[in-house]
Amino acid sequence: MLEPVQIEVGAVLCEPSEPLQHIYFPHDSLISLLGVAEGRMTLEVGLVGREGMLGATIALGHELPQVRAIVQRAGSASRMDSAEFRTEFARNPSLQRVLYRYTDTLLAQAIQIAVCSRFHVLEARLARSLLITRDRLQSDKFHLTHEFLAHALGVRRVGVTKAASALQQQGLIIYSRGNIEILDVPGLTAASCKCYAIVKDAGEEALSSAFV
Repeated sequence: MLEPVQIEVGAVLCEPSEPLQHIYFPHDSLISLLGVAEGRMTLEVGLVGREGMLGATIALGHELPQVRAIVQRAGSASRMDSAEFRTEFARNPSLQRVLYRYTDTLLAQAIQIAVCSRFHVLEARLARSLLITRDRLQSDKFHLTHEFLAHALGVRRVGVTKAASALQQQGLIIYSRGNIEILDVPGLTAASCKCYAIVKDAGEEALSSAFV
C-alpha cells in the first residue's frame, strides 16, 4: 500500500484543520512540524526523519492535523492513503504499540521545545535545533536557510544571524548561505540547553522498547 515519492524543500504536506490525504514515512528527507498562531506566526514543535512518520495523530483518531508540515530537506519518502492506514492500524496490535510509543516521543519533543522557547536564550535554542537536525539526518552537513530557521525558532531573521555568528565564532559550526557544517559536536552540545539531551533521551527510551 506504500507509494514511493520524492518531496521537495518547502513543500507543505499539511495545514492545521485541513484533511491529511496521505501518511508520510521519510527515508532521507526531513519534515518540520510547525505550530501556527493567527495563520502566520510559527514555532517548530517537532521534526520527522526516517525514525518516524507524518500523520500519527490521524491514525489515533484525530480527523484533522494540528500542525503545518513543511519539507525541510528534500528526498525520498513512502506515503500511504490515510484511510487505508487507519484500517491497518485498527487491526494490527504491533503497529498500535509502535505508534503509541512514537506519539509519546513527539509529545515529549513538543513539550520540551515549548519550555525551551520560553526560558532559554536564542543561541542555546539554535544549538539544540541544529543537533536535533543532525540526529535525524545522521550527518554533520545540511542546508537550512535563515528564513527557515527564523520560522522554526519563532524569531526574526536578524536574531538567527546573530546566534549563528556567535556559534561560528566559537568554532562550533560553519554557516554560509544556508549551508551548515557542525565542526564540534561536544562543543555544540555544551552550548545547547539541556532540552536537547531530554528530547534525545526520551526518544531513544521510548523507541527502544517499542517491540518489547
